[in-house]
Amino acid sequence: MSVITISSGSFCDKDTVVRNVLKKTGYRLFTDDDVAAAAGKISGMPANKIKSAFSAKTSVFNKFTHEKERALAWLRLAAAKMLVEDNLMIEGFAAQLIPKDISHVLRVCLIADMKFRISQACKELKCDEKEAAAQIRKQDEDIAEYVNMLFKSKDPWDAALYDMVIPTDKMKTDEITELIEKNLRSEVIRPTDSSKKAAQDFILAAEVEVELAKEGHSAGVSARDGSLTLTINKHVLLLSRLEEELKTIAGRVSGVKSVETRVGKGYHQTDIYRKYDFEMPSKVLLVDDEREFVQTLSERLIMRDMGSAVAYDGESALNLLNEEEPEVMILDLKMPGIDGIEVLRKVKQTRPEIEVIILTGHGSEADREVCMKLGAFAYLQKPVDINLLSETLKKAQRAISGKK
Repeated sequence: MSVITISSGSFCDKDTVVRNVLKKTGYRLFTDDDVAAAAGKISGMPANKIKSAFSAKTSVFNKFTHEKERALAWLRLAAAKMLVEDNLMIEGFAAQLIPKDISHVLRVCLIADMKFRISQACKELKCDEKEAAAQIRKQDEDIAEYVNMLFKSKDPWDAALYDMVIPTDKMKTDEITELIEKNLRSEVIRPTDSSKKAAQDFILAAEVEVELAKEGHSAGVSARDGSLTLTINKHVLLLSRLEEELKTIAGRVSGVKSVETRVGKGYHQTDIYRKYDFEMPSKVLLVDDEREFVQTLSERLIMRDMGSAVAYDGESALNLLNEEEPEVMILDLKMPGIDGIEVLRKVKQTRPEIEVIILTGHGSEADREVCMKLGAFAYLQKPVDINLLSETLKKAQRAISGKK
């Protein structure tokens, strides 16, 4: 049977349409939560962490960890495996993961003009028009960023992405349901040997993408009859070495007959391709008010394949902890506002899993004793030998891995 995917703007009466179509067709619904739960089950990652890949926000550490790309790889595999079922509807961000060459998928987009959406939002959220408009803009930004990431299109309602774009403010729900059901019965949407084969190719491509992600790589993957094309979208110094490594990993996946590589449009941009090394610290937060020092330190760590972000005072560091998930913190003691000891105390009270390395040029023996009692992983003095700091970071990472 054919598959339906439903993408929608917020406050476009999507739930009513989905309910009616399901009642009329008898299809089974899979939401973003369902796809994320399935991806979490096969990956071992928390479902809420995987679902964060749908958000426009990207972690400051992502260029080192590829967490969003790894989550999307597992989400694609979960969605691909769902396509073997009959009478299926996929609704939400996950709907965009299905390749267009799977022709037995009816891709539906529900949208309405802003006046209608604001009116709906005011009723549902019990808020004024200004707050309603702000909520809609924020949700549209998430969708636009997500669609741009997948398709390099800044318009999430671009008709080229869908088979049908339906204005829910201009049609009654029964009319919309009838229109979807009518198109679902079309010969064009019926499964064929070719479209079923495309679905199997999607599964194979998703399996390969997951295997690459497990090895710390991020590359575009497409499959056709067991022949793979891997697309490298960031510049790398030793291209031939990377190509061979990717081919070796992909070639181990059952069903792969051949592998070729190519460079994509993003290859000649300034971004550098980074393989994620699971053994190296890649979520290091540097907290120091000496801007030149901490920026230089960050660059030196990056040269050693350690990912880092920077905060220039204690308050900024604590705020960043609410948004990000650093694993190691390198913390100065003497800073304006909240000092390092107070930051350490608050970190260990709220996020005890974070290992904190004190790096100071002004601390005393008494300070060292206080910091170690509060739970600091190590206490180092400036100027620090970069090799000593690197080794301390690796020890902290091993401690974190051991706890996990």
